[in-house]
Amino acid sequence: MQTIPIKNVGGLVDRFQRQYFYLRLSITDMCNFRCNYCLPDGYQPDSQKSKFLTPTEIQRLVGAFAQLGTEKVRITGGEPTLRKDFLQITEIIRNTPNIQQIALTTNGFRMAKDVQKWREAGITSINVSIDSLDPRMFQRITGLNKFADVMQGIERAFEVGYEKVKVNAVLMKDLNAQEFHHFLAWIKTNPIQMRFIELMQTGEMDSFFQKHHLSGQVLAEKLLREGWQLKTRSPLDGPAKIFQHPDYLGEIGLIMPYEKNFCASCNRLRVSARGKLHLCLFGEEGVDLRDLLQSDEQISQLNARIQNALQDKREHHFLHQGDSGIRRHLASIGG
Repeated sequence: MQTIPIKNVGGLVDRFQRQYFYLRLSITDMCNFRCNYCLPDGYQPDSQKSKFLTPTEIQRLVGAFAQLGTEKVRITGGEPTLRKDFLQITEIIRNTPNIQQIALTTNGFRMAKDVQKWREAGITSINVSIDSLDPRMFQRITGLNKFADVMQGIERAFEVGYEKVKVNAVLMKDLNAQEFHHFLAWIKTNPIQMRFIELMQTGEMDSFFQKHHLSGQVLAEKLLREGWQLKTRSPLDGPAKIFQHPDYLGEIGLIMPYEKNFCASCNRLRVSARGKLHLCLFGEEGVDLRDLLQSDEQISQLNARIQNALQDKREHHFLHQGDSGIRRHLASIGG
């Protein structure tokens, strides 16, 4: 594959003067977990859909975003490590000039076995999902008895040299919400950034949302009462508000999409596993980029399409009005 030269062709700035340095790239929508807030019936393949982006297409895509100022790429799914060419894709991204960080979001089922290979391939940070510290509740939420495997994977990540691991959990009323302080106790002596993600409404999960939604603001108020302090965001940070406490080795991150002005600090764009640019996790159908990923000579057209599409990005989503757009579930776009 030819290496695409990187030159500055202007940044990614929308109509509201938000600048975009961060690409969330889904490489598959397949997942082997059946999380009750995302894919309760398991992955349902669509025989009518095209195949996932190839490594060559991904190289051209990431090269274009790098030309436009992208410095961080997060590889997502579905479960991205299900792809047999996952390490090849990671190395392609690592070898793209201007890309400074490569993050991975995973359910962790292969982590204990493969995390050293991930580090060698160029993964600079890992987010792994653990929705409960109780193996029985973990299985109830995810549909699989994999708690011990995922926990072993986190231990292995530290052994191979990762100084911090980010752990994602969706806290839900009547399920795992009572574990909030169990998670805090866990990170007191462990360098883990525990990230609580507020349950989000999607098209297939309206009744589930109404039953189990827990406001992230409630958690933020608890943390502040208990002496946690808010950290300053960096330009490449994701949407989490990060809290730290002098008595804790770990940190807390809160992702609160229903918070007022949540979208004001947006710095990320999304591309689906089949090559559609999505300007927001919730909303539009997406802008197809794949037809411009077939030749290195199309790079200028690809850059222009990305920049032009960005000017249609909305100022904010409408989750607070109960409008989750067309998104049936989060696995379809990488969360």
